[in-house]
Amino acid sequence: MKLHIPEDNPQYQMLKRDIARYKRKPGPLIQVLHRAQEIFGYLPPEVQYFVAKELNVPLSQVYGVVTFYNFFRTEPVAKHVINVCMGTACHVKGAESILKAISEELGIKVGETTKDKFFTLSTARCFGACGLAPVIMINEDVFGKLTPEKVKEVLREYRKQKETEEKEGQREVAG
Repeated sequence: MKLHIPEDNPQYQMLKRDIARYKRKPGPLIQVLHRAQEIFGYLPPEVQYFVAKELNVPLSQVYGVVTFYNFFRTEPVAKHVINVCMGTACHVKGAESILKAISEELGIKVGETTKDKFFTLSTARCFGACGLAPVIMINEDVFGKLTPEKVKEVLREYRKQKETEEKEGQREVAG
């Protein structure tokens, strides 16, 4: 696979500098991929190719690491990533019904992003908040002791916040 990477792209230049720094340490691949994801927001094929080339490792090794660890993303994510805990306590306390309610409310399945790029739906094994089960995280915010109706209220509050921000942004442009 040969992909064109523009030499003057500031994101690739930044990543190249970081790779040079990480190269001096043993086993830099995961650190470099984390940094690449911070810079690009996700790890598309051309970024994986660039990392493989710069670290002089096979592309298959990079792809294997990216697809093995769930914290790496190969698709762009929304402004708000919703993670539903599917650990034992959350599962027993109704995580499946919470996941179903979110999916129905947003019209997306796990791994998908809403058309407006506002929410991405994901699952995780355990957040370590078992006393609050069932639990979701939206970015860094934790919501616990949820019911299907409560989780829909949480999502609606985020939507209201978005609408308010958009209205304020329009006022600033018009003003």
